Amino acid sequence: MADQNLKPELFELNNGTMRVLITNLGCTITSLSVPDKDGKLADVVLGFDSLEPYLCGMKIMVLNICGHKGFDKKVWEATNITKGENPSITFKYHSSDGEEGYPGDVSVTAIYTLTSSTTMRLDMEAVPNKPTPISLAQHTYWNLAGHNSGNILDHSIQIRANHVTPVDQNAIPTGEIMPVKGTPFDFTAEKRIGESIHEVGLGYDHNYVLDCGEEKAGLKHAAKVKDPSSCRILNLWSNAPGMQFYTGNYVNGVVGKGGAVYGKHAGLCLETQGFPNAINQPNFPSIVVQPGEKYQHTMLFEFSVE
Repeated sequence: MADQNLKPELFELNNGTMRVLITNLGCTITSLSVPDKDGKLADVVLGFDSLEPYLCGMKIMVLNICGHKGFDKKVWEATNITKGENPSITFKYHSSDGEEGYPGDVSVTAIYTLTSSTTMRLDMEAVPNKPTPISLAQHTYWNLAGHNSGNILDHSIQIRANHVTPVDQNAIPTGEIMPVKGTPFDFTAEKRIGESIHEVGLGYDHNYVLDCGEEKAGLKHAAKVKDPSSCRILNLWSNAPGMQFYTGNYVNGVVGKGGAVYGKHAGLCLETQGFPNAINQPNFPSIVVQPGEKYQHTMLFEFSVE
C-alpha cells in the first residue's frame, strides 16, 4: 500500500572514501565503491546502469531487501536523508493486511548509514498489528575484485558457523541442523570458495547457523570474505541467527553496468536472516512477530584491505 505517487529514484551516500548508490525500488544497492590496497576505487556490487532493468524485473539476482514476497518490487518512501561524515537514508514501506497473503498491517523501515570511512550499517525494523512471520534479507551480489572482474571462485571466505540446515530436492530446509565438519560446507577456517564447490552441485545456496562468531556491540561476526587480487576484505556482522551463502549459481550472461557480462559465480550473496522454512520447523528459531513486538535486524558491512 505504498503511495502511488512515489517514483523509483537513486540516492547517494558518500563520505569521501566510500560511495554507495541505493534506489528506493526495493531498497536495492546498485553500486558500492571502496578502495583496494593501492587506494584505487572499484564498484564491488553487481547491477545495472539505470533503474529500467530493475523495474522490468531483470534481477539475475534479487538485489534488494525482501521479506514478504514482493517487497523488492515496491517503491519505498525515502526520508531523513543526511550528508556529511556519517551520511544516512531511511526507507519506509507500509504493507497492508492480506498483502501477498500475509496477515496484519506491517510498517517496515530500512536505514542505511555509513558509520565510518569504509563501513556501512543497515538497520531493518518491522512492526505488525497481528502475529505474522517476518524475515527480511539483503540480497546484494558482491565481487570484491570489482563487479566486472569475472567470478568469485578465488575469493576466500570464513563463515562463523559450525552447522548448516540441509534442504530437500525442492531446496526447502528439512528441519535438520547438520555439522559442517568434514563436509564441503565447512568454512570455519578461511577457505577458497572454489576449492570444494564442485562437490555441492551447482554451487553454494545454503543457510548457515551462525553459532561460533565473536560478538561486539550486540552483533555476531558472520563472515569474512577476501579477494586476493585487490586485497579487499569484507567482514559482515549481524544479529540474525542464520546466513544464506549463495554463489550466483544461476547467473548466466546478464549484461550489467558498463556492458559487463555477468556469468555463473560472478558474485556472492551473504544474506543474514531467520532460518528458511522456520514457520514449519518447530526446532528452528521462530520468525513470527507478535503485535507490540518489533522485528529488528542489523547488518554491518566492514570493508578493509589486508
